[in-house]
Amino acid sequence: MNKTIHKKKTADPVRPSKQTTLQRILTAAVNDLGMDATVAIMNQPKSPLVSQVAKGFSAREVRAVFRTLSGGDGRRLLGSAGQEEGNGAMLLRMVTPGSKNLLAMFLRDGKETYGALVVGKQEKRPFTKRDKTMIGSVSHRITEQLREAKLFDHSVLLARPWVLQEPSAEEPAPEVAESTTRTYTSPQVQERVAERLTEAQSLVPFDRGWVTLYDPLAASLEVLGCVAGHKKELLPGQYLSLNESASGWAVRHRKTRVDQNLASTQGRFQDYKQLYRERFRCTLVVPFFVRGRVAGTITLASKTAAQYESPEAESGKLEPVTTQLAQLFEEPSLNLLSPPDAAAPPTPESAVPGVSEPAIRRQERQSALNEVSSFLATEIREPMGYIRAQLEEVTGDGTLDFEAQTSIEAAMRDLMRMESLLNDILDFAKPLALDRRPCRVTTLIEDALALVATDLKVNRIKVTKEVPARLGDVRWDQEKIQHALLSIFTNALEAMSPGGNLRISVSPKRGRQPEMVIRIHNDGASIPEELIEKIFEPYFTTKRSGTGLGLAMVKKIVEEHEGHIAIDSRPEEGTLVTITLPAMRPRRPYRGRGRPPRRR
Repeated sequence: MNKTIHKKKTADPVRPSKQTTLQRILTAAVNDLGMDATVAIMNQPKSPLVSQVAKGFSAREVRAVFRTLSGGDGRRLLGSAGQEEGNGAMLLRMVTPGSKNLLAMFLRDGKETYGALVVGKQEKRPFTKRDKTMIGSVSHRITEQLREAKLFDHSVLLARPWVLQEPSAEEPAPEVAESTTRTYTSPQVQERVAERLTEAQSLVPFDRGWVTLYDPLAASLEVLGCVAGHKKELLPGQYLSLNESASGWAVRHRKTRVDQNLASTQGRFQDYKQLYRERFRCTLVVPFFVRGRVAGTITLASKTAAQYESPEAESGKLEPVTTQLAQLFEEPSLNLLSPPDAAAPPTPESAVPGVSEPAIRRQERQSALNEVSSFLATEIREPMGYIRAQLEEVTGDGTLDFEAQTSIEAAMRDLMRMESLLNDILDFAKPLALDRRPCRVTTLIEDALALVATDLKVNRIKVTKEVPARLGDVRWDQEKIQHALLSIFTNALEAMSPGGNLRISVSPKRGRQPEMVIRIHNDGASIPEELIEKIFEPYFTTKRSGTGLGLAMVKKIVEEHEGHIAIDSRPEEGTLVTITLPAMRPRRPYRGRGRPPRRR
């Protein structure tokens, strides 16, 4: 028995911006899966599921899936009941266009269900035992991390949400690396944008208005300024999703949008939700262009019915304002359209004294990657998104015959596959934002091994671990280090024959700067000597499929932690991967100066 869900495909990767602890945990879990996935949490026990993060699912798909699982209005989309898989899992089926199999894993804390993790694969690729084991491990890890973050609240079970927005932290916040998400909001920008909106008031009446800046690299829009804004939503500095906002729709379609009835769209666009609650009647979203590309949008909302006419007429009235906004965005003093970290790389003559040559080369490489990724995001991903939007409109009209509809749907699937590949490349090009927290090396290794436990068992791989009994904590980004370990284990399994041996050892290295050394040795096929130097290069791969970013991302993660990685491979001996990372210094008890120890 399968549940059938009709949907319209739109894929976008999960992109963390300003998130709560809950969203950060769920985002990391979804990204680690490497498949289309979405997670929803109940606001209160036995309440409908509320989506938190999604990767590879459009907003319409997410709503259909979780309405189905919540037992709400989504039942009308079902062909029959779902097929139980045990362990709190359920198989679903999504159709047209691009049929997809879904596996829903219910998230449970003890005996109580508080959410669901849904993973999707193409219909011709069923879920294997390895997939189910990995999904089950990730769902278990989500619960453990939510529990460690003290997000559950069972003190007043029926009066407060299952998961709080943020824990009441009594201890000081852990050291977190500087965020790579750049904000363009400043008092100067807000003032200038408010002036433009005031001018728009004399041309087109409205009760609330705001201006957004489109960031093609992050695939999001940032609110720069607003007039008569609500204290809870759409304040300067907040971000809007490209696929879940009316402003994003205007960017993707490159044209003006007029909504005369917000009741029909209140559940679809995140920037309309507050307007609908306050009984606004209609909205107008106008994109403006700088040097031929969409730079942002201006949104006007009115409580008067039928306030706005056709999109062409309203965009014509606002042309003086959009022209001034385009000029404002081009002002060098505001620096709104320059990509993050776009400054020229330092030269040896201008380098800061004490900065090593490798660090300078790394800055130069990152600057080059930023330039290339900005070009790809602007000149390739943006037109691809526009093409996809036009194809969605054509297929959604229902005017095509069967053959034409099938051909366009096949083209859309190829286009979305290209977008997914491009997103992987852009994600690799962006600097990493590390969330350093105290963690145990043994736990990271065990969690990574759990994700490949099925393959280890099927291939009869013997795992030997050599870890000291007493090993201090380290301060690493545990999600990223676990991702690096998983990539190394996966590559080792692909190189090994059934019945092989995988040896893992951990040893602390004493010195002025304590380090932790992790050695992973497999007795599989060795790497040719001429390829070892290229193994960490981006886009280099010996596999028939893949982007060649796996080991390159591993090296990037290790280097961002100020460590280094090395590979030694010899015929008939296998391959040894050595990861050296800085360790946390042991804390010494404080002893006051100038006072003798107190006698008792």
